[in-house]
Amino acid sequence: MPRPEKVQAVADIKESLEGSEAVFLTEYRGLTVKAVQELRASLRASGAEYKVVKMTLARLAAGDAGITGLDEHLLGPTALAFAKSDPVATAKALKDFAKTHEVFVMKAAVLSGNILSPEEVSRLAEIEPREILLARIAGAAKAPLAQAAGLFASFNRNAASMFQQLLDKKESGDFASAGGDQDATLPAEEPVETDTAAKAEEE
Repeated sequence: MPRPEKVQAVADIKESLEGSEAVFLTEYRGLTVKAVQELRASLRASGAEYKVVKMTLARLAAGDAGITGLDEHLLGPTALAFAKSDPVATAKALKDFAKTHEVFVMKAAVLSGNILSPEEVSRLAEIEPREILLARIAGAAKAPLAQAAGLFASFNRNAASMFQQLLDKKESGDFASAGGDQDATLPAEEPVETDTAAKAEEE
């Protein structure tokens, strides 16, 4: 019988998965405790939370949440960044961190039930932040109609292109679909966490 603490841990991860606008999977192997602290601080500023969790429990939680296609990424020293409000800001924070930390690896992401590749996450990070888009919308509302239409076309172009690609992939079946049966039995053994992961969790 699964231990109560494991059952609760799976439930907590599932709640975070379901309560996030997007979830980013990263490999932190080789990062120092200080670097992990810096990453967590930058992600908090973007409205995201960074957690190191046991992969066996994360796989069970993903199954319980109806997310398929993640098992191949939920291996090794993987940490999850839960974007609570703005996936673009979180993707940008992760991309900026990766530029100065070569050992940091973006593995995949989940957005609107779709699995994104590292390249798609990179393109997501290039979309302008929500604050800038809102500011442009406010400015466009005060502009003449023709000028406003041009502004809307300009700032929507990148976002439309990105999400159209996602929709095309979803329709063609390239994306993993949500749902499917999952084995709800908790495993008897857990993967051994690295010293880096343990130290990062203690912070």
